[in-house]
Amino acid sequence: MDTGPGDMSDHTFPLIEVEGSAYEMGYQHGAQAAGLVQRYLLWIERLTGESRDVLCRNAMDFWPLIQALSPAFAEEVKGLAAGAGISLEEAVLCQARAEAAQKPVGACTAFALTRTATADGKTLAGQNQDLEAEYADVAILLRVKPDDGRPRALMFTFAGQLGYAGMNGHGVAHFANALYGFTWRLGLPHYPLKRLILEQRTAEDCVALLARNRTCSAANVLLCDGQGRIGSVEVRPEGIARLRDTHPDACLHTNHYLAPAFAGHESGFLPDSCPRLDRIRVLVRENWGAITVDTIKRILADHDNDPGGICRHGAVGMHSISGYIAEPEKLLLHVRRGHGCLGAWTAYEV
Repeated sequence: MDTGPGDMSDHTFPLIEVEGSAYEMGYQHGAQAAGLVQRYLLWIERLTGESRDVLCRNAMDFWPLIQALSPAFAEEVKGLAAGAGISLEEAVLCQARAEAAQKPVGACTAFALTRTATADGKTLAGQNQDLEAEYADVAILLRVKPDDGRPRALMFTFAGQLGYAGMNGHGVAHFANALYGFTWRLGLPHYPLKRLILEQRTAEDCVALLARNRTCSAANVLLCDGQGRIGSVEVRPEGIARLRDTHPDACLHTNHYLAPAFAGHESGFLPDSCPRLDRIRVLVRENWGAITVDTIKRILADHDNDPGGICRHGAVGMHSISGYIAEPEKLLLHVRRGHGCLGAWTAYEV
């Protein structure tokens, strides 16, 4: 597989498709992606500088919370371990990577636009995923088809990680930006919650899910659903804050707090976050009422403020390894591998 961001433009991410019971889906995932799961675990060690024993021990602190959140998710983790030939502790580590090492990551730019903002009045939502380049080597697309009444879903994630950005069969989609300036606490990892968002029917259901569960770190979550509703929520260990953007048909966010209730926590950790938000606001305003999927592709390729632009090229070690554009009314998810300016886009039916 590719080893750097410059080699990604001619490739798509591996597609893993699973169906059946929670355990069966986990087993199929593990069996199909066993080699990549092992590479993901090795990458977590390298990224964090911690031994796997320490990381696994830390990850298991979160296992009771994960089991209480969703028995079905816990069963899928168990199936993953069996299918990939790894220990339960290693499978849990895949669901609590950042939390086990207490290392937040990401410098993403996310958007949700609807009604008067777009050319056809339909919703468009997504983001550039900005991470260390090596994440691309262990990334997959995961399509799940549960047999227990939960909706089918398609997500971008990493081999062995059961929840990340994506969209479900109701048109519910979510994307996220890392936030900083918090103290780690024992709480839910974000990745299981990301998967449970993809089991909801509406954006409001997702907000309610976030409101009743405490996380151990901070993030912004952008939401949309198949009925044209969009939303933005900042999540911290002590609670959540809903956001209202400058126009009700747009939600834009990068990596600094926008909610007045959380403004005092802003540390300025990523100095390019404010310029990126300003830049995407300008580009959205310039194209207001005529925004299409192709418009968004151009916006996500924008280089203003290089190397920390919307299309990120290595500022603080992060690259735009992928991008997503959800069309929830059409149940289409466009996924790009590589930089916004170089990568190849592929459309997938959810």
